Amino acid sequence: MIGSTFVFDSGSATHQGRVRALNEDRILAEPAAGLWLVADGMGGHNGGEVASGEIVSQMETIGVSSSASDLHARFVDRLNRANQALLTYAQDHQGGTVGSTVAAILIHGEQYRCLWLGDSRIYRVRQHRMEQLSRDHSQVQELIDSGVLTAEEALNFAGRNVITRAVGVQPDLDIDIVYGVVELGDCYILCSDGLTAHCTDADILNAVTGRMSQSACDLLIEHTLERGATDNVSVIVINCRAGGLTVPMGALLA
Repeated sequence: MIGSTFVFDSGSATHQGRVRALNEDRILAEPAAGLWLVADGMGGHNGGEVASGEIVSQMETIGVSSSASDLHARFVDRLNRANQALLTYAQDHQGGTVGSTVAAILIHGEQYRCLWLGDSRIYRVRQHRMEQLSRDHSQVQELIDSGVLTAEEALNFAGRNVITRAVGVQPDLDIDIVYGVVELGDCYILCSDGLTAHCTDADILNAVTGRMSQSACDLLIEHTLERGATDNVSVIVINCRAGGLTVPMGALLA
């Protein structure tokens, strides 16, 4: 996507992992529309791949927006359509839950908006510092926030995969959002929890620094597979560069 100042170069990769027989993750990268997302079908439920696939199918119709607000409205509209379709699907299939996380970044011109439900994550690297822009909708995050668990204790908590929000579970979606302005050299990372189960923040930062977007995605998938990949794993990397540059922004900032 070309804004008034920037070009957004992105890469993406997904893998079923070493343990799962089916990949219930779905990814979508539409630079021309200013939309990138990761959807992780809920493991242990019927049709996780149906849920993540429905989200992507709806978003593929988003088109080109006239403003950041228009893009936001189109995204929410299509996510609501996906939610209603999944509720209907579940009702038609004996009432089983058919749900998915979603983590998305919308960019129009120099404005970004991060929207998410569940524990798929959105990170930003700016001036060598990586920050998690999203906050997990999960049981373990609630326990951390309340002081019951430390971040270190949470790594081995038995219920760490229990999420508290998702698409396809309730009639009304409770979408979290973070707004901001893109800066030259920003790198945005979206991923499912299959990545963060095996790669630390430092691993992710090292992978995206000095690499083109697709190379960074491929390296992160490789790291995850080397470490057992107990879940499906998906990642999208978006580098913000000035028009006409062909080198990765991590290299420019190094």
